Amino acid sequence: MDETFTIGQLARLTGLSVRTLRYWSDEGAIPPVARSVSGYRLYDPLSVARAELVRALRELGLGLDDVCGVLSGRSTVAEVAEAHVHAVDAQIRALRTSRAVLSAVAERGASAEEATLLNRLARLSGAERERVIEEFKEEVFGDLDDPGLRERMHAYTVELPDDPTPDQLAAWIELAELVGDSGFRARLRTWTELNTPVPGRGRPPGACVWWARQVVHTVAEARDRGTSPREPAARDLLTSLFPDTDWPAVLRSVEAGLAAEAERYRGLRARVRGLRTSPDATGELEWLAEALRSALRAR
Repeated sequence: MDETFTIGQLARLTGLSVRTLRYWSDEGAIPPVARSVSGYRLYDPLSVARAELVRALRELGLGLDDVCGVLSGRSTVAEVAEAHVHAVDAQIRALRTSRAVLSAVAERGASAEEATLLNRLARLSGAERERVIEEFKEEVFGDLDDPGLRERMHAYTVELPDDPTPDQLAAWIELAELVGDSGFRARLRTWTELNTPVPGRGRPPGACVWWARQVVHTVAEARDRGTSPREPAARDLLTSLFPDTDWPAVLRSVEAGLAAEAERYRGLRARVRGLRTSPDATGELEWLAEALRSALRAR
């Protein structure tokens, strides 16, 4: 017989433990080529190469059954690798979800109950996520008498991709929690009503603040110059922005939008969808609201 090795010698040649080699041998991955007179397993030089291959496949995450299938010729390495790619992808998605949930829990100092809720929201199926958004849309926008708005809301979706980024996952968790809050829904409904045209009339005065980004840009420039919302320059700015507009109506819209966290909602929608969006304008809108209140008190 050609040169043979005991299992201890095979362990020294491969750097593997005797315990591991014995297990692999028992499972048929590295069968002994013979037995000694005393009944000990014996291996040959091909067993060394076989052990190295088994180790490589195991390090790639293949189960021992798959390894034995490759070694016996029942399947190829490529076939097994393709199946494991899908399994690893699923594991990566699950780990990303877990990471997003754990990050949200840590950042908020969430209780056990809150952690459970965040975990449930993160792991909703695509159909369940769609139902959450549809119920929200129906409650907030459903019966508003504005065909244009209804059409936009019908087309509006918040779809989390199959392989979301960590930021998309984090944004979805926050958005799902937000739209599930009955208080938020009521506040957003109030703000939406203030900005929805009444049949036979034009767009409400305050609506222009939220849909015209030049208003926010102009206010941002004033803030950058250090202009206080309570000084005369702020009133001049309001006159240039809203020369023929009902300022109390504008103020009601701005305050309702701030109360409804409309900017946060807008930003979360964009992040979930992986879209670039303009910076959060909450600071500018708070400045504008204070400027309006100051100007109205001075009248």
